[in-house]
Amino acid sequence: MSTSPPSPDNAPPTNRPVAAALRGQPAEDGAGVRLTRVFQARAAMNLDPFLMLDEFASDQADDYIAGFPSHPHRGFETVTYMLEGHMLHEDHLGNQGHLRDGDVQWMTAGRGIIHSEMPQQQEGRMRGFQLWINLPAAEKMKPAAYRDIPAAQIPRAELANGGWVKVIAGSTPDANGQIVHGPIQGLSTEPVYLHAHLTAGAPWQTPVPSGHTALVYVADGEVLIDGRTLHQGWAGVLGQGAQVALTAGSEGADVLLLAGKPLREPIVQYGPFVMNTREEIEQALRDYSQGTLTGV
Repeated sequence: MSTSPPSPDNAPPTNRPVAAALRGQPAEDGAGVRLTRVFQARAAMNLDPFLMLDEFASDQADDYIAGFPSHPHRGFETVTYMLEGHMLHEDHLGNQGHLRDGDVQWMTAGRGIIHSEMPQQQEGRMRGFQLWINLPAAEKMKPAAYRDIPAAQIPRAELANGGWVKVIAGSTPDANGQIVHGPIQGLSTEPVYLHAHLTAGAPWQTPVPSGHTALVYVADGEVLIDGRTLHQGWAGVLGQGAQVALTAGSEGADVLLLAGKPLREPIVQYGPFVMNTREEIEQALRDYSQGTLTGV
């Protein structure tokens, strides 16, 4: 009796290997906020559609108290995820948004926004992340918008062994195979933004769309991916495959998994403006100096 090899349709999904590892570097931004710049894509490598990821984390008020006073943006989106602390967003339209423990703000700069992000505490720990995601050319000049997502509205996929995954964007299965969807859906870049909290030695795997850029950032602890260890403060840029599979170290781990559909468009960046051509950047600078950046 002969046996046939399994068909490709029945083959297990391929795991994404670590194609490159990046170590976050100390930096300052805003009015002197000390942070870790995990990556700045054009300086590190092409991580299309992602442009930048920063982590801010300190118990010392002097590291964060100056905040990010009023400044402009055009042409991309920012995602601010607050783990601990209290930050206030205010913009040129008079909007206010408070970010506290576990809250997320998903802001689309579009044509232009002028906003500030200022700490609302004089002491204690402040920790969080800000991710920049590019917008396609067809959406760079759309009206600015933002969405505040309270921690209570961010679903969790419960895992075996007491772990969990907060699903900010995209989706992931829980321990029973039920798909948990995040509040952010339907964007052109099809983003996946997951925060996984893993117990000691626990494995975790989740599907990621083939063709998406994907990376893992180790916020706490360490993880093993395809035989390679990533320590706290390191990001692993992942190769191609149908799923991400990793195992937490002996002390457990907290990781961010980010994935997005590449735009494959030219990128020209000048500070807070991200466009497709130099001429568009020059126009943004003129618009800002003439008070017409936001179109209102």
